[in-house]
Formats: sequence, structure tokens, C-alpha cells
Amino acid sequence: MAVDKLFKDEATEEKGERARMASFIGAMAIADLVKTTLGPKGMDKILQSTGRGHSVTVTNDGATILKSLHIDNPAAKVLVDISKVQDDEVGDGTTSVVVLAGELLREAEKLVNSKIHPMTIISGYRMAAEAARNALLEKVVDNKQDAEKFKADLLKIAMTTLSSKILSQDKEHFAKLAVDAVMRLKGSTNLESIQIIKKPGGSLKDSFLDEGFILDKKIGVGQPKRIENAKILVANTAMDTDKVKIYGARVRVDSMAKVAEIEGAEKEKMREKVQKIINHGINCFVNRQLIYNFPEELFADSGVLAIEHADFDGIERLALVTGGEIASTFDNPESVKLGHCKLIEEIMIGEDKLIHFSGVEMGQACTIVLRGASPHMLDEAERSLHDALCVLSQTVNDSRVLLGGGWPEMVMAKAVDELARRTPGKRSHAIEAFSRALAAIPTTIADNAGLDSAELIAQLRAEHQKEESSTGIDVISGLVGNMAELGISESFKVKQAVLLSATEAAEMVLRVDEIITCAPRQREDRM
Repeated sequence: MAVDKLFKDEATEEKGERARMASFIGAMAIADLVKTTLGPKGMDKILQSTGRGHSVTVTNDGATILKSLHIDNPAAKVLVDISKVQDDEVGDGTTSVVVLAGELLREAEKLVNSKIHPMTIISGYRMAAEAARNALLEKVVDNKQDAEKFKADLLKIAMTTLSSKILSQDKEHFAKLAVDAVMRLKGSTNLESIQIIKKPGGSLKDSFLDEGFILDKKIGVGQPKRIENAKILVANTAMDTDKVKIYGARVRVDSMAKVAEIEGAEKEKMREKVQKIINHGINCFVNRQLIYNFPEELFADSGVLAIEHADFDGIERLALVTGGEIASTFDNPESVKLGHCKLIEEIMIGEDKLIHFSGVEMGQACTIVLRGASPHMLDEAERSLHDALCVLSQTVNDSRVLLGGGWPEMVMAKAVDELARRTPGKRSHAIEAFSRALAAIPTTIADNAGLDSAELIAQLRAEHQKEESSTGIDVISGLVGNMAELGISESFKVKQAVLLSATEAAEMVLRVDEIITCAPRQREDRM
């Protein structure tokens, strides 16, 4: 060994079979980890961090679970990444994509063991993915033209997305919230202008959608509690300069009177600044930083509502929503764009007072206020709602819709099987394997619901041999059911992303034939 030792001490390499084994096993372990969260009867996971505070997250969002894991296995990292990308790209289907990739690798492992070269498997998978995608494209429904139908489609998609999440009990309520919020965006996928505020207390049913913008702040003392036709100046500037603020400055004075003079000068400076701000003709001033009592008095005297310490997201979004810009200098009022809204008032949600801006410039903005029993519930509700919002905003742009409940997978599996029968050579084995992997998603949905998956999948397969079948798994009754009647729909864009990402990830892991782990740098003992 000493002769051909190539790497430094402690660096390891694994070749051929062993490397492939390691990567397959890692990937499958990850897939099995999130497998149980799939489908309407999927279970949640508790993630407890070992850091300070031992924060606990309860979630069944695949991307959230995988993001929180620290994984050593290189192939498993690939799966974590695809679930992240799926989350960023379309928002939902994060679990499906990992499960599908894991199943593809599981099938590939069997093929590799029976002496089929990975490249052959990859080219078979490629053909299969193409066939599966075309099968979906033939079956999509597009109701973009008919607004009523399209809205119904969106509602169904939202309910399907939410049914696998914590919100499934009130999914009609939340589906409506999500659809209303997305319809206001009028086709933009910018979810920035939908603000989600979480307030513990009440039950999930008390959540509501509010047009306009809610800022999580209280109104200062002695200031107007409601303002109509507000002109808003959003600023990021220091309003706390009525003290000497130059650090390390030493001022020598020969009497107390002089100190008073200096303070007076400081106050004058402040008064000028406030005057400049008021000269913009505003009646609401929102600042990112502190506002001291003195300038606050001045604002109150001129009937201007001053809000201090609005957090940065709040400020950015407020500026975006009211059509203003964030200003930091006030010398030339004509160049600053002010924000406008019809009414500013204070509202109470639960225990807290918030400031509500209604009738804002940008009609697409709205705020969703979530109520719930505990912070964990709220976090999970926010994640679920975020998934639904992402999917809906993607669907508004790409309005093609499919049925859900394992139906798309069966349609794809059928098309892929037919391709396998037509394809000569070894590749046909890989293509067949692809169709088995696709069938794993409905299988998992059934397993998680505690149903007899083998029986159901066999029934599904038989049903799908008929023309134009719309059968999928009805988890609630535990039988196969008609997805079109049950109103279970999914967005085409999500399904396509799942299919393509999973195939590419599986392909990437398959190409691996050697894993080299570098030695860590030695730390010198400093003692």
C-alpha cells in the first residue's frame, strides 16, 4: 500500500461498487425519511435544534425538513438540493420530488446489480421522462379563458395542496384566502406584496384576509388615531439627535449656561429637520429608526402621525404598497415620492394593537392574518399557506391543470410502460423501472393512509387501461375514486418540475463511480 498511496493521511476514497452503494443507500435513506409526510394522511416531523434555545419545529414540508438536516452523505445532499430548488421554483411538491428520485435510484440499484451499465439506465430514464411528460401534456386541462372555471380550478388546487398540511381541517377557508390573495396579484408571481402576520390566540378558523397593509406597530402617544387620505413619507433616518452624538468628543465649557446653549442648538437642529419633513405636506411619517420624544412632540403638534422603528421588511413593503420611496434626506421635497392611502387607523387583533393602512395605491397588496393556538402551529400554517400561494401564483401564469391523487403518476406510468414494450435492447429494462418508480408515489400515498397499497395500485392500473379514466386514490374512503368528481387537482407546472428534477437528480447520483473524501486540515495545538 505504501507505494501507491496517492492521497494524504486520513483522506479516503471509495471506488466503483462501494461508492455506488454508498450513494444509493444515502439517497434512499433520505427518501424514506420524508416518505411518511407524503399525501393527505402524511405525518409530521418534529425537528429539534441542538443549538441555543433548542427551538422546535413541527412540519411536514419536505424542503423544511431536509433543510434542517446536516448530512454527510454526498448523494443525499443532491436530494436535499433538489427539494430546495423545487421549493424556490414552484413551492410545492418538495416531498414528491425526493420520493420519486429515491425510487428511481432504488430501481437503478437493482438494474446495476444485474449488470446493466449506468449510462444505459440513464438514457432509458431520459426517454422515459420525455414520454411521461408528453403523456401529461396530452391530458392537461386549461380553463384560462373561462374566469369562473379557472377560479374553481384554483380553489381545487389550493385545497389539494393544503390537504396534506396542518391546515387540512379548514382547507376550504384557507383555500379561499389563498385564491383571493393571489387573484389580487393579477398575474405577478411576486409574493412580497402578500404579507403574512402571525398572531397567537384564537383558532386557525379566525384567520382572515385584509386588503391593504397592516404594520405591526402601535401608534405613538398623543397622535391622531385615524387619518383619512393619508400622505405617507417612508424614511430611514436618525431622529434622535437632540443629544451630542459625536463619540469621544470633549466639550469644555466654563459654565452650565453654555451646556444649555449647546443643547439648545441641538434642539434647533432637530426642529429644522422635523420642519423639513413636515414641509413635504405629509400627515404620516414612518421611520425605520428611533424617534425621540422631542421630535415626536413636534410631529404630534402638527398633526402628523409618526411611527418609529418599523422593521425593515415592513418598511420596504409599505413603500412598495403605498407607491412611495424610502427617503433619507429631506432637502428637496419635490423629488421625493410620497406614498398614499385612503385611511390609516388602529385596529386590535387579539391583544395587540396594529396600524392598518387601507385603500392603498397598489391594488394587489393584501395582508393575511393568521391566528392559532401556538407559535409552532402558526409557523407551520404559514409554511403551508406559503406553499399554496406559490403554487397558485405559478398556476395563474401557467394555467394548465391536472387531476391529483396519484392520477398523473399512473398516466405517466402507463405511457412509459408502452414505450418500454416498443424499445429494443437493454434500455427497455430501465424504462420499465422508471414506470415502477412512478407508481411508488400513489403507493406511498396509500401506505401512509394505512391502506392496502398493492391492492389499490393494481386496481388503479386496471382502471387506467380504459380510455380517458380519471381514477386516483381516494384516501378518505380508502378506495379508488374519481378525481374529477372529488375535485382533487394539481398544477401541471408542479408535476412537471417534480418529474424533471427527480430524473436529473437520479441521473447525477447514478453517474458517480468514486467518492473521495479529503482530509481535514490539522489544527495546531495552541496550548
